[in-house]
Amino acid sequence: MPPARPPVITLTTDYGTNDHLVGTIKGVILRILPEAQIVDICNHVLGCDILDGALTIGQAYNYFPQKTIHVVVVDPGVGTQRRPILVSAGMHYFLAPDNGVLSMVYEKADDVVVRHVTAEHYFLSPMSNTFHGRDVFAPVAAWLAKNGQGSSFGEEITDFIRFSLPKPKTADNAVRGVVLKVDNFGNLLTNFTPDHVPQLFAGDGKFKITVGGKEVSSIIQNYSQGAPGEAFAILGSSGWLEIAMNRGNAARTLGVQRGAEVVVTLG
Repeated sequence: MPPARPPVITLTTDYGTNDHLVGTIKGVILRILPEAQIVDICNHVLGCDILDGALTIGQAYNYFPQKTIHVVVVDPGVGTQRRPILVSAGMHYFLAPDNGVLSMVYEKADDVVVRHVTAEHYFLSPMSNTFHGRDVFAPVAAWLAKNGQGSSFGEEITDFIRFSLPKPKTADNAVRGVVLKVDNFGNLLTNFTPDHVPQLFAGDGKFKITVGGKEVSSIIQNYSQGAPGEAFAILGSSGWLEIAMNRGNAARTLGVQRGAEVVVTLG
């Protein structure tokens, strides 16, 4: 028989990498489970930004092996009565605060089971009020990988917090959406998919896209097709429409940030 694959534990946090926080979490995991394979999905989620955390884990988790344990800590309510939760969904496990940061996981997966983590003997002691990533989520992730018994961490709940991403709205011949995220390249990730504006991707009609008061009139297949310095639309790898710029920063050039309205006018 081939050797067993080391357990995979991922980290998605807003801790950044200039402090000791991420390294400390890894140390806690490795002290309990030395053979763990720890993968950083992203430790630069916007600070305390639950939507950004939800987008980050929602776009990444399904590319990992089944039974991966995802630690997702974007936790503006740390130290309050908000619950730590353990979620199984889509043959993956997630440990996170119950604040909606797993909303995209709930939206994608059909087989969601959520447990309130109450088995405090798995936590580090003494437990701080400000670093539950270290004292709660990291040790629980390691012990879960070690014994694989999710039911031992707490009872199942159904009143967990979730939210829906904003959906584009149609009025007359226009569809109005929003910029969900600005990525590291300055691309504007919108909430449009081919289901919302099929004509845009069919190539059989006229359209214009307005964002930040500026007009984008071309949709292309890959970034290199765009003229340098010219904003264009493209279907990104996550399945959403992006406003991008070849060898340029669309957000900076257009003066647009997250939350800006995007209007697609057809015909």
